[in-house]
Amino acid sequence: MNQKRRELLRIATVMGLAISAGIIKPNAAMAADWNSSGFDAKSLADALKTIGAEGAAISADVAVNGPAIAENGAVVPVQVTSSLPGTEYMAILVEKNPNPLSAAFTLPAGTEAAISTRIKMGGTSNVHALVKANGKWFIASKEIKVTLGGCGG
Repeated sequence: MNQKRRELLRIATVMGLAISAGIIKPNAAMAADWNSSGFDAKSLADALKTIGAEGAAISADVAVNGPAIAENGAVVPVQVTSSLPGTEYMAILVEKNPNPLSAAFTLPAGTEAAISTRIKMGGTSNVHALVKANGKWFIASKEIKVTLGGCGG
């Protein structure tokens, strides 16, 4: 018998027994619950209110990096870093998107406060990096221009 198949069967059996014995709850084995209302917000102010980050302070310790001009708004690379101690949450918001909250990350204690992802942008807009550190909210922004057809205009 194929060794990979045996390993898969062994893992599936152990997980099934653990769930049936009540050691692991099925929702714990799946993805954790998350607050979808932030992703449903239709404006930047609503998204910040839903997250609980109204009145976030502008901080030089938070940086949002991305291209000055993105030729394809469907895949814009964005990086967020924070040098604030105790960073526990990071989010990326695109001001002019129909749903501004593009990505949200909860960081475990002791994790390096840096994320990198690709987001979708409907057009030229300010991209905001939202960070929660030690229970306080901080924000940084960068304008990213999106060209149509990659012609630079």
